[in-house]
Amino acid sequence: MSAVGGRVPPGPPRREAPRILRQLRADRLGLMSEAVREYGDAVRVAIGPKQLYIFNHPDHAKHVLADNAANYHKGIGYTEAKRALGDGLLTSEGALWKEQRRTIQPVFQHKRIAARADVIIEEALELVERLRAHRGTGVPVNVLTEVTALTLGVLGSTLMDTDLGAFDSVESSFEAVQDQAMFEMETLGLVPRWLPLRGQRSFRRARAQLERVVNELVARRNAQPSGTGDDVLTRLIASTAKEPDRRVADRRMRDELVTLLLAGHETTASTVGWTLHLVGRHPRVRERLHEEAVAVFGGRRPTYADLPRLRYTNMVLQEAMRLYPPVWILPRRAVADDVIGDYRVPAGAEVLICPYTLHRHPRYWPEPERFDPERFDPDVPADRARYAHIPFGAGPRFCVGNHLGMMEATFVLSLLMRDLLLVEQPGHRIRPEPMMSLRLGGGLPMTVHDPTPADDVSA
Repeated sequence: MSAVGGRVPPGPPRREAPRILRQLRADRLGLMSEAVREYGDAVRVAIGPKQLYIFNHPDHAKHVLADNAANYHKGIGYTEAKRALGDGLLTSEGALWKEQRRTIQPVFQHKRIAARADVIIEEALELVERLRAHRGTGVPVNVLTEVTALTLGVLGSTLMDTDLGAFDSVESSFEAVQDQAMFEMETLGLVPRWLPLRGQRSFRRARAQLERVVNELVARRNAQPSGTGDDVLTRLIASTAKEPDRRVADRRMRDELVTLLLAGHETTASTVGWTLHLVGRHPRVRERLHEEAVAVFGGRRPTYADLPRLRYTNMVLQEAMRLYPPVWILPRRAVADDVIGDYRVPAGAEVLICPYTLHRHPRYWPEPERFDPERFDPDVPADRARYAHIPFGAGPRFCVGNHLGMMEATFVLSLLMRDLLLVEQPGHRIRPEPMMSLRLGGGLPMTVHDPTPADDVSA
């Protein structure tokens, strides 16, 4: 498509490039927020030979992510992140991505995920019991660490029919891999890999450890031919068996599993963590969540059939993801010239859709910084565009695991609200940490208490 006729978006002068680079490293969310606040819904940022185009309107997001998605490949950072993550579903393109998506998609079908609801519910009930052991002590427990362990366990059970708890190094290895991926993004891949930097060394150890985990998972599955054959691990083994070069097959297996394990558990853990943080600061929201969980479950064990009845819980989660979207930025690179809105975008330009700022657009979100779950009341018509809220992305690359993640977050949140009162440690400062997902920097230390005696039916 010709870009003739479009205009160039406004933006900071080139002399600002050094400051922008520093801010890209130190405060990515602040950089994005400042850019759209100062220049509007379309911003052009020149950093040396790089041209960054930030678009912050629902129509822009729709065009880039859905209507003309074929013209936009994964952009700035993802090429560099491949050095850390490999060619998994998150970073691959073209025919390889299509094949990976076809392989993985059936595992996330609603019917199959619904059949795993009991696994999620059991993990959530066990989390409640682990936290309940701390009640009344006054000693804070990092709830985020506990929730992250739960989401990793759920991922292993639901997608791989495997207990990932046996691999106690997985979480620390993910930390090192993700740190390196973000370092590659921030430095645009210009730092030589052979430099003996501490992060580089940690990354190499972590990758080696994750490869050992993947090899053991595959060996265990191959030793159990009686498996169901519909989980991710089995499907990946079958898919890569067609590859004549065993080294290529092993690399594909490793890249895909590392990507799924990382993306599949951290986004959900971050969503639950941010929700607990927000709910802790809004007592009336917490009370309504507790009341709904008691009304829906009573004192019994939940079932999958309860999910549609947790309407307010879903509203709270949607609002938490508006403020702190698990996928905080969607970088793309224009393959050919294009026009977005009425702005000219040349081939090769880096295009950024940032849900973190889009979800705060004052045209679609009055008082955008205010936490208000009522925005997502399904009985109240909303005057906003479909693409004003895209916590899982949009278009062909819409998050394949969104249904699993939402079911998991809903059951975990509702059971925590029914059975416990979690109070954030006074004075603790949580900072948004925009990594591969939008993490809670500093963790989530909370003390554990019983719910109000008058309405606690589960003790």
